[in-house]
Amino acid sequence: MSIVITGNPGVGKHTITQEIAEKLELSIIDINSIAKDAGLFEKNKDTNDVDTLKLEKILEQKISEKNVIVGHLAPYVLDKNKIKIMIVLRRNPYDLISVYKERKYTDKKSIENAGSEVLGVIAHDAMSKFQEKVFQIDTSEKSIKEVVKKVMTLISSNKGNEEVDWLDLVTKNNDLKKFFVD
Repeated sequence: MSIVITGNPGVGKHTITQEIAEKLELSIIDINSIAKDAGLFEKNKDTNDVDTLKLEKILEQKISEKNVIVGHLAPYVLDKNKIKIMIVLRRNPYDLISVYKERKYTDKKSIENAGSEVLGVIAHDAMSKFQEKVFQIDTSEKSIKEVVKKVMTLISSNKGNEEVDWLDLVTKNNDLKKFFVD
């Protein structure tokens, strides 16, 4: 059964996955790399669409007991029976806007990704499919070391889940328009 690290772009998935893989001496399966290598990305304006059914079939062949799987598509392309635990990394959407600017995302792509984080789309979809195997960690204002420690605790004991609700924060700040296009 594999360990999965997922979440929106910019939350720290790859950084944390690298640390966890080293600590547990596991190999990394990067969903985006596999999709790219298989030619499954299809350019659609400023986004890349992926054939998730084909990707799911490819991943079934690659998953073993000794993997940490990373990628924002995890909830859509993995089988619950092959997963030990799925950890959804979350990050303050105000922080994500800065990350996306550094990555030179278009305004539209930045708003879509930050809006997805506000609504908790990946967390919701993961919980719907993987139920009791899903845990959240808020990476905002935490060091890599702190996040890795929390992930390790979740892996070993299933304790330390964090309830994350950015919608409440954004609503209180009267900033819905900042994260959602009319």
